[in-house]
Amino acid sequence: MNSVAEGFSINWIKMKDYETGTILWEQQNSWDLNSLVEAHVPKSILQCRAVSREINFSSKQAIQKFRLVQKVKLAGELLEEWSFEFGFVIPGSENNWEQVIDAAPPEEMLPAEVLSGNVIIETCFYDENELIHRSYVKVFYD
Repeated sequence: MNSVAEGFSINWIKMKDYETGTILWEQQNSWDLNSLVEAHVPKSILQCRAVSREINFSSKQAIQKFRLVQKVKLAGELLEEWSFEFGFVIPGSENNWEQVIDAAPPEEMLPAEVLSGNVIIETCFYDENELIHRSYVKVFYD
């Protein structure tokens, strides 16, 4: 493992309804490398026109070109993939990073009963092309 990866940590992640700011899900302290976290989110998240994801992370080392790639898989099949770029991370810093994710049109949205427990979100964090951290979230719609 490289020194950037050794000094990198995800402190918490929150998902919010972008329009209202209502927190729909948050998770702290379970973001070890290659960890699998279960997320229980309200079904109402599927009605949001956009969702905001806020990530709080720390890095002991400078990161030149910090970015993430997120893959959403249903029963192992890729549904969606997004890339986000943050840029330079100051060494010894704690940062908040918010991304806005627009929802699919309602007619394309699968029902919660089909998605619940069958969706895994893989998030990979990189310094340019070097993997720093990977985590998985299994989503349940309650």
